[in-house]
Amino acid sequence: MTDQLNKYLFADQLTRAQTVELSASWQTGLSHQSYPEPVRNLLGELTAAAVLLAGNLKLDGSLVLQAQGDGPIALMVVECSSEFNIRATVSLREGADMPAEGNLQNLLNTYDNGKFIVVLEPKSGSDLQPYQGIVPLEGDTLAEVLENYMKHSEQLDTKIFLAANAEKANGLLLQRLPGTGGHIEGTDAPEEPSWDRAQQLAATVKNEELLNLPASELIHRLFWQEDLMQLAPTDLNWHCPCTRERVADMLSMLGREEIESILSEQEQVEVSCNFCGKPYQFDPVDCAQLFIAKSDRPNSDNDSVH
Repeated sequence: MTDQLNKYLFADQLTRAQTVELSASWQTGLSHQSYPEPVRNLLGELTAAAVLLAGNLKLDGSLVLQAQGDGPIALMVVECSSEFNIRATVSLREGADMPAEGNLQNLLNTYDNGKFIVVLEPKSGSDLQPYQGIVPLEGDTLAEVLENYMKHSEQLDTKIFLAANAEKANGLLLQRLPGTGGHIEGTDAPEEPSWDRAQQLAATVKNEELLNLPASELIHRLFWQEDLMQLAPTDLNWHCPCTRERVADMLSMLGREEIESILSEQEQVEVSCNFCGKPYQFDPVDCAQLFIAKSDRPNSDNDSVH
């Protein structure tokens, strides 16, 4: 199954629905990580949410969602680019006790100092300025935090449903569109605005349905009485821009003496990407090549993980 973002428009053009399904890409993102289950699931929810919100942006750049916490989770970050390349990471607070039944509040907002940050980051060279919105972590779930943000910062009524496990990170978004609506040609004109009906129907969705039903079946099960127009789907990919060459450049900045000191204590230098966790290993021969002019280095990116 292809990981996709799907969009639907109700017949009166007053409500839009979106679904996100992340399976292969989500598992790729977890392949070098070993997060505790509640942390993993919360990160999955934030990842699905980032795709849903990015789907409505007209921005050549990236949407970044950050949750800064004072609990076991110090920082959680998800980035979704305008090309729908995704990456995500979590920083855990050293020495903090991990609750058996972790949730948003006891993982991130233990002492009520948590913050949720939305960043719109245009590509380099753009005339646009970066945007940053900050709100408290108010709500029992990430979905509630995001709904509050959309209501107060964007003035958009929004309902969000999120679910994640080790295999999938999925979500459903409903949004009330501004204006007086209209009528999609070829559909039956509704007698009343769609928003109230749509959110009432969506409120019946269960986590098991979000995780286990294909998007088309989920939408049909919830809104089978509605005339919906489906827009073209968008494929999603997990992508971290870390490369062996970038790690090599970073190591070379430490200097030959520091690298030789590390090698005197261990057989090789081991580095993991701070974002995706991908491991990179440099043996003594690799380390010697760090200090050769870059143009003379062998190209070893094709074998980036030994």
